[in-house]
Amino acid sequence: MPDWPDLYLTRHGQTVWNAEGRMQGRLDSPLTPMGEAQARRLAWLVQDLRGVARYASTAGRARQTARIAFGKQGFIADERLHEIDIGAFAGRLSSELRLDHPQIFACHGLGWYDRVPGGEHFAGLEARVRSFLNDLPGPALIVTHGITLRMLRAVAMGLPPDRLDEMPVFQGALHLVSRGRHQVFF
Repeated sequence: MPDWPDLYLTRHGQTVWNAEGRMQGRLDSPLTPMGEAQARRLAWLVQDLRGVARYASTAGRARQTARIAFGKQGFIADERLHEIDIGAFAGRLSSELRLDHPQIFACHGLGWYDRVPGGEHFAGLEARVRSFLNDLPGPALIVTHGITLRMLRAVAMGLPPDRLDEMPVFQGALHLVSRGRHQVFF
């Protein structure tokens, strides 16, 4: 396992589509008032972090969260931190998808991401995440998405993608991966 720098990982705040149960993938929706409050909570959690580069996904919801959480410190938007592409499922309600495509959702947990028609699948996401991690010059504070955050953790901890189900992600929390170990701060 490579000796990755410390990763301070956060998920964007709650969005309108999160609240509706609508799948976003590569599409976007703005933060809700709760999502803005979660971003302010992140600002409090990261206020004392020094010597870390700041990054965010290019998605509007991640950039909106980063602007609130990082304040005047700025950040680099990186396409490799975007959420997994879920193809034709993007913009659809999760509840409808489960009714319309029971065979795709018959697998355990998050495995359906690897079965989405026209989706990126875990192999594509893992390649993007590895590319990003390989380019990091040092510790990084990152605003990203639920599945991408899990994959960043899995790669940095030397775990296979079939372990993503075991990795909870919390909006408004800070996930630290250091020396192959994970901690979460609320």
